[in-house]
Amino acid sequence: MTQRKYHALYKSGELRERAERLNRRLAECDICPRACRVNRLEGSGGYCRSGKPVRVASSCAHNGEEPAISGTRGSGTIFFGSCNLSCVYCQNYQISQGHVGLFERVDGRGLARIMIYLQEELRCHNINLVSPTHYAPQIVEAVCEAIPLGLDIPIVYNSNAYDCVETLAMLDGIIDIYLPDIKYASDKWAAKFSGAKKYVRHSRLAIAEMYRQVGNMVTDGEGVAVRGLIVRHLILPNRLSGSEDSLKWLATALSREVTLSLMAQYYPCHNAGNEPLLSRRINAGEYSEVVDIMEGLGMGNGWLQQLDSAEHYLPDFQREGHPFSR
Repeated sequence: MTQRKYHALYKSGELRERAERLNRRLAECDICPRACRVNRLEGSGGYCRSGKPVRVASSCAHNGEEPAISGTRGSGTIFFGSCNLSCVYCQNYQISQGHVGLFERVDGRGLARIMIYLQEELRCHNINLVSPTHYAPQIVEAVCEAIPLGLDIPIVYNSNAYDCVETLAMLDGIIDIYLPDIKYASDKWAAKFSGAKKYVRHSRLAIAEMYRQVGNMVTDGEGVAVRGLIVRHLILPNRLSGSEDSLKWLATALSREVTLSLMAQYYPCHNAGNEPLLSRRINAGEYSEVVDIMEGLGMGNGWLQQLDSAEHYLPDFQREGHPFSR
């Protein structure tokens, strides 16, 4: 068994203590920047509509993530229900904002069993937690339960970056790989299209904390990530994602060496068709402009999605089995 940082935290009792401290915060929830102050232990869901049980929409070996995350055997992806954002263009809207399909409701031990299934039965490279922010306490609890069952692969925190620094600090040494979005450089557009106040401040503080914890990406001999930060940036039409501002911030506040996943897959999903500025895919000029910005900043680590990638990443959570299988 690989000796990971979360093993040391478990042996010292620190991991269990953190789980208990995070769970207590659910009684007056301030887990994310919304700080709804509702009692999730008694079922009041706040903005994320989530109580204490964890809603799992799907768990699978996912081969559609970045190459260093998917590797050759897939990323052990757990798609959680609900979200602390409400993006009008969310490709996962069926589970993030709706209630299509049946969620599996699990406690910490149940989530731990899913992790072990992904590791042992599907032989995935990592545990990839998608939209984990509102379930951070339950995730730490699940890791406590999974370690005695043999958990020993990297844990990926795949978030929208609307995270609370105080919560992220409790994940230090537990999360091996952070995979956040940097969605906007404008609070105006963040509020209009994702319902998020002060997104720029919160996301940048969160990403800086993630970088402090894990640094630049480190891979094994097969090119699979074992530690580090990978920042995703989805190019939106009409420069709504503020790419120049966001990429300059990454290059100067963090490092030009930070791993960047530049995504061209925008598709007007969910309610985006009702928003004139978001009702189309990006065009070649918009794509080339952001690539030129990235190259001009000397940010050469990471991946570029091709412009025609939009339809290849649309999931269907009503489909039996894997939401990305066709």
